[in-house]
Amino acid sequence: MKRYLISLLLVTMIFSVSTPFASAKEASVELANNAKSAILIERDTGKVLYEKNSNEKLPPASMTKVMTLLLIMEALDNESITYNEKVRTSEHAASMGGSQIFLEPGEEMTVEEMLKGIAIGSGNDASVAMAEKIAGSEEAFVDLMNKKVKELGLKNTLFQNPTGLPANNHYSTAYDMAIISKELLKYEDITNFTGKYDDYLRENSENKFWLVNTNRLVKFYPGVDGLKTGFTTEAKYCLTATAEKDNMRLISVIYGAPTPKDRNAQITKMLDFGFSQFKTHPLFERNQKVSDVKVSKGSKKTVQLVTSEPISLLTKKGEKIDHIQKEIVVDKKVNAPIKKGEELGKLVIKKDGKVLSESPLVAGEEITAASWWKLFKRSVGSITKSS
Repeated sequence: MKRYLISLLLVTMIFSVSTPFASAKEASVELANNAKSAILIERDTGKVLYEKNSNEKLPPASMTKVMTLLLIMEALDNESITYNEKVRTSEHAASMGGSQIFLEPGEEMTVEEMLKGIAIGSGNDASVAMAEKIAGSEEAFVDLMNKKVKELGLKNTLFQNPTGLPANNHYSTAYDMAIISKELLKYEDITNFTGKYDDYLRENSENKFWLVNTNRLVKFYPGVDGLKTGFTTEAKYCLTATAEKDNMRLISVIYGAPTPKDRNAQITKMLDFGFSQFKTHPLFERNQKVSDVKVSKGSKKTVQLVTSEPISLLTKKGEKIDHIQKEIVVDKKVNAPIKKGEELGKLVIKKDGKVLSESPLVAGEEITAASWWKLFKRSVGSITKSS
């Protein structure tokens, strides 16, 4: 597909910009010595700050629900479901073992309540109920999970269920789980759920249920507001955690710690390391308009081009340089109809001709195809102006 440069901006910024720093493998300290696998990344850039066996395929246990939550948040974002919509619990969903919120067959809760049950209480029953709500069946939802894995370009993850309950050929890696979490955190509402230490379900009934977050760091590490714990006998103690401090959000993943104490201690060490050594410099928020693009045969002549994710630069603390180039590259010809969120180009950040980052740019609105009458009037109007 032909693409062209729509604009080139040379901007002087009082920021540090990503200059080469020691790779994750060169870290002088061992941050996860008592885990099978681990990783630490910065959310906006995806830069790996530390890793240990991060591409080893391992059972993710309930960290699987990070993908389940991602598909739920996508469905809310595209308005195929709403927070207040009722979700009915099937016999199958109610039969789930392990962590649960004790849903009864036929019981109804809102999407928001189900989200609480998954994000705070790690409810397997709520996860399957939401899977059936979104895709029609658990099996169809698993297909969506694995389709999303491919869309994200991940090659070492395969899901067999939306819960993380033990199953053959159900695996992921620390790196893949970090990238899935990065995608989930585009939806800022998610931390309203994963960041709560406790809450209640069925508050107005005799079956009132107290939820306590399985991720204790939400209470004991300032800035932690997610994401998901996991445990099975095979997987041992796992955690995908995220924390935000001074405009920087980190994602840290641990697989196979022997105890919850070891798991939390190693996550804490990784977060401490990231916040003490690196700095994020935000450039754009998600859904921020960066340009207008001409549309051929559309109900409107232009479409807003917006960012698809937060865009930042990452440096070691104390590094300074000043000239950044931002290039907006779009499809040479954009034709209607256009769906909101459809990828139309990319934003390229450079320094001295070197690409520091690339991020998709998407349509900020839906543009329908213009009627023949509107196209006719435009044609007549252009002839009139040129005569």
